[in-house]
Amino acid sequence: MTTTDLARARERSTPPPEAGPPAMEGGAGLLRPHIGGFAAVVILQVVGAVAGLAPLLAVVELGRALLAPGPADHGHVWTVVAAGAAGLFVRLLFTAASSGIGHVLDGRVQLTFRRRLAARLGRVPIGWFSGRRTGELAKVVGEDVSAVHPFIAHTPGELVSAFVVPLVSLVYLFTVDWRLTLITLAPVLLAVALVPLMMTPARQREQQEFDGAMGRISSSVVEFVRGISVVKAFGGSGRAHRAFLTAADDFVDTFHRWVRGLSRIAAGMQLVLSPPFVLLVVLTGGAALITRAEMPPADLLPFLLLGLGLTAPVAALGHGFDETQAAARAVGRIRDVLAVEPLPEPAHPAAPRGHRVELRDVRFGYTDGHEVLRGVDLVLEPGTVTALVGPSGSGKSTLVQLLPRFFDPTHGSVVLGGVDLRELGSRQLHRTVFFVFQDVQLLRASVADNIALAVPHADRDDVVRAARLACVHDRVLELPRGYDSVIGQDAGLSGGEAQRIALARALLADTPVLVLDEATAFADPQTEQAVRRALAARGGERTVLVIAHRLETIAGADTVVVLDDGVVVERGSPAGLLARDGRFAAFFRSHRSALAEDTEAHGGVPRGDEDR
Repeated sequence: MTTTDLARARERSTPPPEAGPPAMEGGAGLLRPHIGGFAAVVILQVVGAVAGLAPLLAVVELGRALLAPGPADHGHVWTVVAAGAAGLFVRLLFTAASSGIGHVLDGRVQLTFRRRLAARLGRVPIGWFSGRRTGELAKVVGEDVSAVHPFIAHTPGELVSAFVVPLVSLVYLFTVDWRLTLITLAPVLLAVALVPLMMTPARQREQQEFDGAMGRISSSVVEFVRGISVVKAFGGSGRAHRAFLTAADDFVDTFHRWVRGLSRIAAGMQLVLSPPFVLLVVLTGGAALITRAEMPPADLLPFLLLGLGLTAPVAALGHGFDETQAAARAVGRIRDVLAVEPLPEPAHPAAPRGHRVELRDVRFGYTDGHEVLRGVDLVLEPGTVTALVGPSGSGKSTLVQLLPRFFDPTHGSVVLGGVDLRELGSRQLHRTVFFVFQDVQLLRASVADNIALAVPHADRDDVVRAARLACVHDRVLELPRGYDSVIGQDAGLSGGEAQRIALARALLADTPVLVLDEATAFADPQTEQAVRRALAARGGERTVLVIAHRLETIAGADTVVVLDDGVVVERGSPAGLLARDGRFAAFFRSHRSALAEDTEAHGGVPRGDEDR
């Protein structure tokens, strides 16, 4: 494939179809389909809020009617009572409907976020995950999605109610007495003057530090729990515990700085907006006007009932500020994840012709300016096993991860059956190439479901056959419920047994290209030999690439490729390379010597052959 052909292929590539608007639109794009629901929440809340004033106005009118000279008009009184009761009923009905729709809307929005995140995380390069802590990513998918709940389910209705009621009340009070209305607004104006102090750059930096400390302590908890068995085994529990305590202490210090920065402002706002303070202002102003005969005493009553509600907008702004800002930050972090570019999918996927794998002048680096692979040329013929060896940091794991397209090379191409992987559809690629990690991750599901992960509709006979080939069938039968035992619940497996489950999964998938990242590291020689026979049982068609450290794996390979500092330094058959007495021969002798010393130190049983 020429450079021009590859450029044309990339031009034809388009992102995979996903539900909803493009990811770069972020939270606004996700919320746009639900505008109708938001409008219904607001309208219902407006009607309910205005209707809620009816009982208060009814009390005002009753006060005037009962305090007026002469006998009270009973018909008028009962009409006022009925109007107040009707307003209360309408308020309850409409606010309940608004709240119900808001919570349904919240559920739909959160579902949309989670579906978009799941779709995006399923398409981003695998290497993207290695640069992020598990706790931080879990916070985005879990806590950050949940953080939009108050903003969607509560904030719109509360803010609408908080602003509509005072606005209507203000218009009514101005018709009663404009002077006392302005006096009643004094606490509101004072509180509004304090609001900008909550939005200074210093407060925003403190909030960002608080969020960062929250992410660090979440990550430290996940890492501490996941690694506790390892650190305890090597006597490192004290260090691990200190790392957790350090994160906790950092969170406490950051929290104290955040609280100290807001406490004085929040206390001042709570004071001026408190009912006793507002009531004192209203009574003082009203008393002054009444004693000077500038306002009848009955007109003080609506200010006592409605005046307290004028502070609601500022109170709602103060209470909703943190939730709104938290939701905005959460949506920002979700938007960052949704903005991660997935590996492009071809608009018109090509079909491979055979299962020959070629790496043509492949270069790759995780960061700019540092290449892990530097011009690798390699051919993997169908029906052969290629063992990849080399020192740590030579680029072995990076190279094998290019075959299942965990990354795209920054230069050159990986070709399968004459087709660049970038022109191959992901479904076709997954049906052709299977990857088995050394660090096996099993799902919290039955053993049968774990084996059939790549072939969900496989019947039990096929699952059992794959388990037999992987030499794990007898162990599965020893579990409480056999193949129906749930991993992590009533099925505990050793590292070697987990690797065999993963190998059974690969054998059941039966893909023509198989990549093994030292997937038999924990197996004994008999099991490894049985697995090698099973891998070769595809009629000589399977192409296998394996990162190999054990001599048995290397000796059983058709071709050995020695990688060092991202460059292929030797290749050939095991016997041929030993006869050449080069880098591979030195590697082979050093490993054989280390194995002999290890065997002697452990009473004739090499540690690598224990089923751990």
